[in-house]
Amino acid sequence: MRSPVLPLTWHLARSSGRRGLQSQLLAAGAAAVGAFVMLVMIAATTGSAVRADRTAWRTPDPVEHGTAVQALATTYVRHEPVTVVSLAQLPDRARTPAPPGLEVFPKQGEVYVSPALAELLHRLPAGQLAGRFPKSASYGTIGAAGLASPDELVAVVGRAPGAAAVSSAAEGGATWYDIGQAARAEVSGFSGTRRSLFTDSDQAAALLGVVLLGMPVVVLASAAGRLGAARREQRLAALRLAGATPRQIIAMTALEAAAVGLAGALTGALAYAALLPALAHIPYGIGGWYTGQLWVGTDWFAAVVLGVTALLTVSAVSMLRQVATSPLGVAQEANPRRTRMIRLVLFVGALGYIWTSSGGGQLDKRQLLTLLLLFYGTFWLFGPWVVDRLGRLLGRFARRPATLLATRRLSDDPRSAWRTVSGLVLAGFAAGFFSVSMLGGDTGQYRDQVAVVTADAGTARHAAAQARTLLHRAGVTATVTVGREDDFDSLLGGSPGVIAQVSGGTDRIDTAVTVLTPLAPGTPPYSSDYAGATDSVVTGRIAQVSIATLALSFVVATASAGLTAAANVLDRRRVYGLLRLAGTPLRVLDRARVRETVVPLVVLAGGTTAMGVYGAGKLNEAFGTTIDTTGLLQLAACALLGALAMFAAISASRPLLRRVTADPAQTAD
Repeated sequence: MRSPVLPLTWHLARSSGRRGLQSQLLAAGAAAVGAFVMLVMIAATTGSAVRADRTAWRTPDPVEHGTAVQALATTYVRHEPVTVVSLAQLPDRARTPAPPGLEVFPKQGEVYVSPALAELLHRLPAGQLAGRFPKSASYGTIGAAGLASPDELVAVVGRAPGAAAVSSAAEGGATWYDIGQAARAEVSGFSGTRRSLFTDSDQAAALLGVVLLGMPVVVLASAAGRLGAARREQRLAALRLAGATPRQIIAMTALEAAAVGLAGALTGALAYAALLPALAHIPYGIGGWYTGQLWVGTDWFAAVVLGVTALLTVSAVSMLRQVATSPLGVAQEANPRRTRMIRLVLFVGALGYIWTSSGGGQLDKRQLLTLLLLFYGTFWLFGPWVVDRLGRLLGRFARRPATLLATRRLSDDPRSAWRTVSGLVLAGFAAGFFSVSMLGGDTGQYRDQVAVVTADAGTARHAAAQARTLLHRAGVTATVTVGREDDFDSLLGGSPGVIAQVSGGTDRIDTAVTVLTPLAPGTPPYSSDYAGATDSVVTGRIAQVSIATLALSFVVATASAGLTAAANVLDRRRVYGLLRLAGTPLRVLDRARVRETVVPLVVLAGGTTAMGVYGAGKLNEAFGTTIDTTGLLQLAACALLGALAMFAAISASRPLLRRVTADPAQTAD
């Protein structure tokens, strides 16, 4: 006998009317947003690895009997790193192949620059940047194959085999700041494996964003599966009372949810593919992207589409337990959704386990990920209990009707309110902590200083006299001193050399670095940007990802809040109709809807974000650093704009509320 599930599902979907179509469109929209956000974050993770691999050729791997000498150096302009690769063909050796991005191996005196560096050279005065490179009538261009980003500042310079820039002094290690920014070796090709300092940590930071955004997307997909739940429960309960089996009820729901979820997830995935050129302009780390770097591949593309579809389907089916076991109770709406104290007990127990497990020494990535997922899971279990108690507590002190209605809804259905804000609650702490923390070494005491490393103390004294002359000719006001070799806390890090204290800001510092370059060609002058790069790169990437995660969490939460608000209006039309018949003004109902989201959002999401900022402040205090005020302002702006967007999304369903309560007598029926 042919199963009636498919034709009956199709018939019910077609006959569900405008309300059913609206719920299906809302669910598809939620699935589209979830798929789009996850694909963007996965693209950032996989693309970061591709970008990092493109920088490996610049750090030379030594070989025996090499054909050329390669030296890596790093200089800074406008606080941005400029990677300089110096190449010298050794005499009487085989020809060295061209490096990535170049058609031929550079000859002595030739300079090739990335498009972004060429633009900067044209824009800045020669005394601030161009003077650091050999004079050339024209610059060649480094192609995309040799660059990780179209915004990257890279130069390839052809040198003579005996030039100071490729001598043993260029190996680095002269100061304790050289890690990853200087290297030298004989090479016979460009198959290096050591990624650049400025791209190596990008993938790990982006992966943190994927983990932080995973739960909000799960929340959104779960909320999408529950859209129209009240209407669906009533309809399926009637079918169950009419003789439908639990298996048929579950199959019908799964089939409908899977079709809606697949359509929505596929729409979001196609939107991601169509917007790749626009997404490539979003800067991360060293800059924007080449479009091909952000393509995740067909495997990830299909996995995200099917994953979001599965989440939505499972969420919809999980709502049917009460329908299958007690259809009469569902039909009579006798389904209290209170929470129990066991959630608090499990949460405390899980926190204790995480505390003891993480305090016993170093953990590998798998263990850290497991503990993080455990924390998310227990927080997810604990959240509805907090919302329930929050609603009960505020309900006792409510003085306005709208507040009383909102708190009653929070305590009657805390899971629904928690799903709306849970993504922000879980991402808020990480965003608040990492966006304002300064966990790296503090190089603020070296601000406005430029250091030049010399071979010995005698050379340093001679270089100091030359430095004063060069700076005076360039119009730079500076105090030049000879560094002490036993002063390991100076910008020289205990190496012999000269330190210039420059007045006048960034432009003057860039000019000083340029004019002092001839003093030590093997080791270019450097500023505090060079000294703090190792720490600032990692913390900067994490801060970027944290702000981006919070912003995308607001996008997801805004979509979730807007869709849930619209669906709740449709599901509660009978309740709203009865309240209108009882004399409740429409504006009171609307305010109650808004406060139902605002209260847990401010208390829970705002509380965890503030805890993150407070924890970062205490950690900074312990390490003797200050809060990153730029990150704090970005966090505040993101939170403000995100909150306004959420309120706008909730308010967007106000016309729908007005329409469904236009005839309260008919709605109540």
